[in-house]
Amino acid sequence: MTDILSKVDEEIERLSTFLLQQQKDDGSWHFCFENGIVIDAYMIILFRVLNLQNETLIRQLHDRILDAQQREGCWQLYKDEEAGNLSTSVEAYYALLYSGYSKITDEPILRAKRYILSKGGLGKVTSILTRVILAATGQSKWPLAISSIPLEVLLFPSYFPINYFEFSGYSRVHLTPMLIMADRRFSITTTHAPDLSDLMETRLDRDESPTRGYQEMQDVIQMGLSRLLGSPHYIHEAAKNKAEQYMLQRIESDGTFYSYASSTILMVFALLALDYDRQHPIITQAIRGLTALQCQSNHNTTIQNSPSTIWDTALISYALQEAQIPVDHKGIKHAASYLLDKQHHKTADWSIHNPDIVPGGWGFSESNTINPDVDDTTAALRAIRSLSTIHPSYLESWNRGLNWVLSMQNNDGGWPAFEKNTNKEMLTWLAIDGAKSAAIDPSEADLTGRTLEFLGNFAGLNTQHEFIKRGTKWLLQHQEKDGSWYGRWGVCYIYGTWASLTGLQAVGLPINHDTLQKGVKWLLSIQNSDGGWGESCHSDRLLQYVPLGESTPSQTAWALDAIIAVQPEPTAAVEKGIQRLITSIHEEDWKTSYPTGAGLPGNFYSNYHSYQYIWPLLTLSHYRKKYGQG
Repeated sequence: MTDILSKVDEEIERLSTFLLQQQKDDGSWHFCFENGIVIDAYMIILFRVLNLQNETLIRQLHDRILDAQQREGCWQLYKDEEAGNLSTSVEAYYALLYSGYSKITDEPILRAKRYILSKGGLGKVTSILTRVILAATGQSKWPLAISSIPLEVLLFPSYFPINYFEFSGYSRVHLTPMLIMADRRFSITTTHAPDLSDLMETRLDRDESPTRGYQEMQDVIQMGLSRLLGSPHYIHEAAKNKAEQYMLQRIESDGTFYSYASSTILMVFALLALDYDRQHPIITQAIRGLTALQCQSNHNTTIQNSPSTIWDTALISYALQEAQIPVDHKGIKHAASYLLDKQHHKTADWSIHNPDIVPGGWGFSESNTINPDVDDTTAALRAIRSLSTIHPSYLESWNRGLNWVLSMQNNDGGWPAFEKNTNKEMLTWLAIDGAKSAAIDPSEADLTGRTLEFLGNFAGLNTQHEFIKRGTKWLLQHQEKDGSWYGRWGVCYIYGTWASLTGLQAVGLPINHDTLQKGVKWLLSIQNSDGGWGESCHSDRLLQYVPLGESTPSQTAWALDAIIAVQPEPTAAVEKGIQRLITSIHEEDWKTSYPTGAGLPGNFYSNYHSYQYIWPLLTLSHYRKKYGQG
């Protein structure tokens, strides 16, 4: 056995042992899903508005936010965001002052104020969430992008161009409480609220010059309003009641709204706008659910937007099995039992565009019972595949999950994340930063590639099947000119290219096919001098590959895994990459924690604490499996 294979074996053994030691008694894995400081800031503001005296948590969140401030006074979404992020800096500044543990005369606060003013003040904030929180707490007027959308859009019929369920599910659960608050011009403040008026450089609302597309959408909305029957008051009350019920009917057992912290925080403010008492049981339960989302990150406490328990458990179990942990190992069986219990059984919003199919998906978070997604479902099915061949209960679960995934294919041949055929371009005309990514849920290369990889390697399907042929065609048509693919839910072109190449190879595209060779050539062209790969979050916003200048464990693993899938023999570039990957596993620095998960381009990125273990283990296992007999 060569020296490199010996090192690969050693790392596989070490990573496998470590992950099995981290497994919980119920079979799950709990790694932190870190999302910057945005949710921490909103939590402090919400707690102070509700006069909740959880001082320990507020102080912990305050300290984490303060600790993340840069020397220039700003806060960043990612390390190489050198100019800082204005929206995030405003959120941090506001929360630090509202907590009461920072004062306006403190040196970090003065630095933050100088930075915010240097970037144009509150009037230049782009994040719609930030602007809504500021409006809801009396710090600014309601943004036109939200206040110009009437609640009555919830009543538009299904055949109308702007049907509420044509918006993505992620968009709806955030937009609904925003519309409720904007409709009432709601704002709430307290005697201890900071005064941010000195951060307002200009009173001009940045929405006052809407785009042509936005104006066209407003015309469509007005046409829809004219077709609603009844008095304006009756119609408006009906819309308000529907919006309220929309939220209440999607509260999970832990009190969160759709299992997201961000939408839950907005829901609480919306309920206050609807005159709910601050001590109402629904609000109290929501606060309990939000508080339970905390986790430890680098000795600091943070609030996760939605814990990644199902995702992590499914991926870790699958990676361990690829590392040759036997299916009868208690860790694998416990994980499968846990996942079996978390499979969805409810017909929910996903069925509006996909009726007549038995529920069978999985969601991202443990509390999620109504919002399954394709990626989590294929991940869970990979994890239970071996057990489905020997246990009837797992076979039934497997069949339901497989049928659900197949049913979710879009008409264009690709796969979405959450809901089928929600891809109306008109909805991206909203004057909201990131609307193009948030408002709709189209086919994506990463989702389509990973689904094809699952269907090929785990369901034994190939391009002889028409739906596989359609998915393959979609990927072939969406390859970039340079050979890469854009990945929506990971950063970014490396992620999309990995998913696409492994997917196309799994369903039988010949490895000498121009598309595969072009993709591999692109990956090799961006390999760093140290042998690894690293891509900046800037790629997500600019929609073109931007090198990070350093190598990250997960992106190195993705690139290598894609190349290994296509190349029949190991090359010097691959072996150099494997050496770099092994080295990176033992490092603990900013590259380890650099966010490689994407939520909303330019606004929301995630550091999965599990990724530094999952993807290296998977890639090393695939390297050994393919080249280990050489």
